[in-house]
Amino acid sequence: MNSGSQNLTLGEAASRFLASLLPAEGEVSQQEVYRFVRWYGWERPLAELTASEIANFAERLSLSDTDYIKRLELIRAFLMYARKEGWSKSNLATYLKPKKGKIRLPSLSKRALPRTVSLTQQGYAELKAELDVLQSKRLQSIDEIQKAAADKDFRENAPLEAAREQRGQIEGRIRQLEQTLKSATVIGEKQRATLKVTIGGSVVLRDLASDEELHYMLVSPQEVDPTRGKISVASPMGKAIIGREQGEIVEIAAPAGDLRYQIEHVGH
Repeated sequence: MNSGSQNLTLGEAASRFLASLLPAEGEVSQQEVYRFVRWYGWERPLAELTASEIANFAERLSLSDTDYIKRLELIRAFLMYARKEGWSKSNLATYLKPKKGKIRLPSLSKRALPRTVSLTQQGYAELKAELDVLQSKRLQSIDEIQKAAADKDFRENAPLEAAREQRGQIEGRIRQLEQTLKSATVIGEKQRATLKVTIGGSVVLRDLASDEELHYMLVSPQEVDPTRGKISVASPMGKAIIGREQGEIVEIAAPAGDLRYQIEHVGH
């Protein structure tokens, strides 16, 4: 690793990584990568990041977010690229792992008492549409299992195993969606008619350090989609801005120091 690589800051590394991606890929990765960089500081030398810091990064993400693993994968891709380019001494991506015990499905006893889930009208419609598609795929998967089972040699029947695995994934997601929709409360316009940041509302933040504008929509963990600016109320950012008013300044404690944002606009 040459001296130039050793002095590369996180901000510089992130910019080079995003520039190496196709436009569509860069758009998906940018928000999550920049969030990671802001957490440790734009001017922090990449070579100074330690394995323990990377291992702890997953802990600050909301484990209830449905795209928890996807968010980690976006950061992992950045760290793997940094290693390939020689910007870091080790492959820090190997330390960015979710703890398996923390992402298990709740026990049957806990699932017997569903929590009320607040969803936006759009979020409810999207989950309902996904359920309809999966219910159609359920019939298709049953047919595929029957066709694969027609092969009497079950010892090496890869198509049968694949069909059964797909069926299991479909059934699991259907149960999850049905439970969410059953316990959902759809947020109405009257509930959101306020200048305070509420679930289902949009917000424009200004990073007081970089003057960058950030556009978010605050949603339940079931609706999180970082590629569309949808962040969870359970995330550090979500917890910091929920219930706050337009014009207020919020702070989030991070290894790089307190991150300060001003709430520029609240919309619904």
